Amino acid sequence: MDSTARIFAIATGGASGGCRTAGGFAMLEVLITLLILLLGLLGLLGLMTRANTAELESYQRVQAVILMRDMLNRIESNRAVAGCYSNGTVGTQFGTEYAGTPTCTLGSAAQNAQAVADMIDWNALLLGSAETKGGNKIGAMIGARGCITQIDAANKIYMISVVWQGMTPTAAPKVTCGQGRYGATETLRRAATVTLRIGIL
Repeated sequence: MDSTARIFAIATGGASGGCRTAGGFAMLEVLITLLILLLGLLGLLGLMTRANTAELESYQRVQAVILMRDMLNRIESNRAVAGCYSNGTVGTQFGTEYAGTPTCTLGSAAQNAQAVADMIDWNALLLGSAETKGGNKIGAMIGARGCITQIDAANKIYMISVVWQGMTPTAAPKVTCGQGRYGATETLRRAATVTLRIGIL
């Protein structure tokens, strides 16, 4: 190789120098591509986590509404002793931590027995007895509680509330059922309520 060719080869990087430069650029492109792919996968993972949380929140709300409507139907079908379900104006709380034994003495023996059976059944449903797995009750919401309160004795108006623990903080509900049981700020407490008025016939 003469001096002119040698100078040209050095100036242009020659055949081997060009390959080394191209190889370096190719490796850099691969690393950048992997970084972009990693960021995309992390974003997808975050999206999947949020979707799972939203799905669980939705499932719990549906379960709460079903349990709330269940008790509403029970009271409506035994309206003569509706006061038994709420324990007067004090209100009765069922579900987690409920250790009481319901009683009823407002109507006939059959009506009273039906009210007691309804309250025992509803308490069991709040504890998840509708579905079990490996001996564990899993058929209800996390930390489920239910409250039945007589809010107007003269007009026979009752409020049925079902509360449970949510997965992410939101605004605290206004109902007092289960207050102080899901954290100090109440932002994890979820609630579903319905008002029932027993017609005076």
